[in-house]
Amino acid sequence: MCQLLGINCAEPTDVTFSFKGFSQRAGITSDHCDGFGIGFFEDRACRLFVDNKSAMQSPIGDLIRNYPIKSKNVIAHIRKATQGQVTFQNSHPFVRELWGRHWLFAHNGDLHEFEPELSGRFTPIGNTDSEHAFCYLLDRLVEHFGYKEPKVEEVFAVLEEIAPEISEFGTFNFCLSNGEALFAYAVTKLSWTVRGYPFGLARLVDLDVEIDFSTVTTPEDRVAVVTTEPLTDEVWTAFKPGELILFQNGYLVKTAQTYIDRLVREAKDPSLRRITQADIY
Repeated sequence: MCQLLGINCAEPTDVTFSFKGFSQRAGITSDHCDGFGIGFFEDRACRLFVDNKSAMQSPIGDLIRNYPIKSKNVIAHIRKATQGQVTFQNSHPFVRELWGRHWLFAHNGDLHEFEPELSGRFTPIGNTDSEHAFCYLLDRLVEHFGYKEPKVEEVFAVLEEIAPEISEFGTFNFCLSNGEALFAYAVTKLSWTVRGYPFGLARLVDLDVEIDFSTVTTPEDRVAVVTTEPLTDEVWTAFKPGELILFQNGYLVKTAQTYIDRLVREAKDPSLRRITQADIY
């Protein structure tokens, strides 16, 4: 499957260090070679780069590894295709406008027979289960809130309902951002770490590179990083199965473990059971 990287910061921060390690998994330390993408928020708008080439072969990948674009919210994705051709339009992250701002989404996993009816406001451009899920998710947000923009905590509450519903069709790990916050959800595998003052050393696990963050940060900096597999030798915390987390300004603001409710539903109706414990661990 694919790999995710989400970053949420208190101050605009560049991600060259993290992306150098993350992109190694696109053909060097792993085989996620079917396209990649990365989006950087600048207030309400997102600067998006995608390619159907491997992140290690694409000139765009070289740009991101070496050009320090600063942002408070970043989502990156390296793809190992399970559904949909290896094409430009199937490369994550996907972006849509809602409530006068961009929403950015990337998915790791595989959804089976997931074909809900869409309203037509959000329409997939490619043919992945991931983009279909994103359009459906946004449809549900509009259905719930109408055209008045909600607070991020209110969005979180609705995602608590939507995420486990979609995950009943397979593996649904995702990162989602509207430029104000980062929402991350895991059925199988995601981990997070937070860097704050006083900063220290970190070494990449996919590349022999280390950095002393104390030399390039200020006391006001704070960075939360979410990834499919830990990027560095820092202390990382694994998501619990079905855990949804809200990060804002580099802080873990809120968490909920929606998987517990799902287990209750499956116990009552075994036909709903689509993911086994072996899939989770």
